[in-house]
Amino acid sequence: MAPSKVKASPRDPVPEGFGSLEELWSFWDTHSTADYEDLMEDVEVRADIRSSRVYCAVAKDIVARVRTEASRQGVSTETLVNLWLRERAMQAGGK
Repeated sequence: MAPSKVKASPRDPVPEGFGSLEELWSFWDTHSTADYEDLMEDVEVRADIRSSRVYCAVAKDIVARVRTEASRQGVSTETLVNLWLRERAMQAGGK
């Protein structure tokens, strides 16, 4: 018996342009990049992976309140902490 050939299913074309990030995410959430390898190009990427973050301990009760406020404002906890620290540093430094 000859091996049966699996018929490839037709793929959707990649849109020429996405109207928003949500449209891009929606497309790739429902499609596999493996089906589009023939359309991909090799690229050379250089990345500086050194972190510029500084970590410090914060009391649990403070973190809980900051998380609640960040959620209320619709931002991440990290974003709110950085905004508050920047404001305070500017006040202290007079700039």
